Amino acid sequence: MSASKIMVVDDSVVDLQYLKLIIEGAGYQVVTASSGREAVEKARATRPDLILMDVVMEGGDGYEACRAITSDRETGKIPVIFVTSKSQKADRVWAELQGGRGLISKPYSAEEIIRTIAAI
Repeated sequence: MSASKIMVVDDSVVDLQYLKLIIEGAGYQVVTASSGREAVEKARATRPDLILMDVVMEGGDGYEACRAITSDRETGKIPVIFVTSKSQKADRVWAELQGGRGLISKPYSAEEIIRTIAAI
């Protein structure tokens, strides 16, 4: 699958804008959300090709949102990659159990973000 529309979900305005800058700079369209609940709503409305999601957020965490997105008939095929400071082995396993397709640890590089998107 070739991604062209990427949703970025993070409650940190700084992190959200930085990821948006990286991704748009690589030529992708970006949709943003600042909570898990908003991510679920926007995933249904905009049908992104990939979601990059933080875990710890106000208004519904990333794990909860991932479960809702991946278990929904309309959005279930959208891959979710977590972008988080939670990077222990247990965090990676839990992310997969929630339906996530991968985990990028913060701090990350722009190259790591683009390489992950290109691999989807």
